[in-house]
Amino acid sequence: MTDKPAPTDESVLGGLEPNQVRVRFPPSPTGLLTVGNIRSALFNWAFARHYGGKLVLRIEDTDKARNTPEALQYTLDSLSWLGLNWDEGPEVGGEFGPYLQSERMDIYADVVAKLLAAGKAYHCYCSQEELDQRREAARSAGQHSGYDGHCRALTPEQVQAYLDDGRRPVVRLRMPDRPITFDDLVRGEITFLPENLGDYVLVRANGYPLYPLVNPVDDALMEITHVLRGEDLLPSTPRQIALYEALAEIGIGAGRTPKFGHLPFVMGEGNKKLSKRDPGAGLGEYMERGFLPEGLLNYLALLGWSIADDRDVFTMDEMIKAFDIRKVNANAARFDPKKCEAINASHMRLLEPADWARRALPFLAKAGVLPAEPSEEQLALLNAAVPHVQERMNTFSEAPEMLGFLFVDESEFSIDPDAGAKVLTGDAGAVLEATSKALAEVSDWTTEAIEQAMRASLIEGLGLKPKNAFGPVRVAISGRRISPPLFESLELLGRDRSLGRVAAARAAVATD
Repeated sequence: MTDKPAPTDESVLGGLEPNQVRVRFPPSPTGLLTVGNIRSALFNWAFARHYGGKLVLRIEDTDKARNTPEALQYTLDSLSWLGLNWDEGPEVGGEFGPYLQSERMDIYADVVAKLLAAGKAYHCYCSQEELDQRREAARSAGQHSGYDGHCRALTPEQVQAYLDDGRRPVVRLRMPDRPITFDDLVRGEITFLPENLGDYVLVRANGYPLYPLVNPVDDALMEITHVLRGEDLLPSTPRQIALYEALAEIGIGAGRTPKFGHLPFVMGEGNKKLSKRDPGAGLGEYMERGFLPEGLLNYLALLGWSIADDRDVFTMDEMIKAFDIRKVNANAARFDPKKCEAINASHMRLLEPADWARRALPFLAKAGVLPAEPSEEQLALLNAAVPHVQERMNTFSEAPEMLGFLFVDESEFSIDPDAGAKVLTGDAGAVLEATSKALAEVSDWTTEAIEQAMRASLIEGLGLKPKNAFGPVRVAISGRRISPPLFESLELLGRDRSLGRVAAARAAVATD
């Protein structure tokens, strides 16, 4: 990465040195990463890199029924493919491990014991039926329907009575009876009133720790300084702040509450929050279609942030230099698949031809256009073709259809039926006959000589418009209505193969 300036901004750093910045990305390996997940990972990564700090990858894998080793590996591979490298976490290590929450259960149990001993948390014996009844009564009376603190100050006799009744308690955090205010790096100052912040559950009755416990505990112990996450998690923030404060009071962690920045929703069709089930939401689709990691990341960066008012395309190094969390827009951002594809196309055009060919090769191999290890002759033809197709493609999945005609064995070459039906009709036979004669007389098989001969024969000789003159020839040599530039394609295909395909198409037209 390029050297990055480390601006000292008190409103963001809060007294820290820039290189003390520590952020985290905590995915849950239950399936495919979504574009919303990636956008959060990208902003955390850019924030850490901008200040010269560290990105921690922490895995929320406590849901044993839904988390699998395969899904974890897919998550790691996906982030690596994107180039969002992490400084601590799985496959990297670090001094604050383990980085899988499933391996930190003893840590959570110890923290909960200390919170209970210090009176920061307490056991709650209320049954679900009792909670529901009291909530409904509160609603009927027009009062707040959150937890009412029933078990906050039980006597030993009351506790024993619950135990004798076979009750298994949950553990709740004792929330402070005051407003909780924090300065959100994206949204400014936010205040939550105490009447809306009931004592919440940290540990289930079966002893299993919940998200509102494990994330702040891990943040504290891993000395996370900034938490950049989705807007949907904003309601949990005041509760987590209260827990950070309680942890600091009992000496757990660095004694610092992280600064928060809540990123805007990513919206899909119908102005609804993009769901992982929506088309275009999963990362796998973009990998399959042959998006560039840098193209996809560039577009996702635009969902809430911009490098400049008049500029959409930039490199990740440029993003790192320019990224400012305070310039993230708090309003929801709409995911536009067409713009995403256009941004990717721009990045494809920025590639060096040799790099473009290297990245296209796996898609050509998967489609059977080229072997996984092509010959020198095949590679030379691919590299020669790149300058003629690089401007015409949006993703690498288009490469087999665009370039396949150059590599297919002549015995297997075929014309797309739809293209043949629409183009190889009417005057096509006369066009192909004239083309065959004109090309047969070209001795210097170059783009310039080919173009000159065909224009003289078809445009000047037959008096045809270019579309009618060249369309049948394009279909004859490529098998498609869309191909690389015609004259360049003829040169790449070679004299003998070109003449053979024109002759075959002419014969096919004659027999129809």
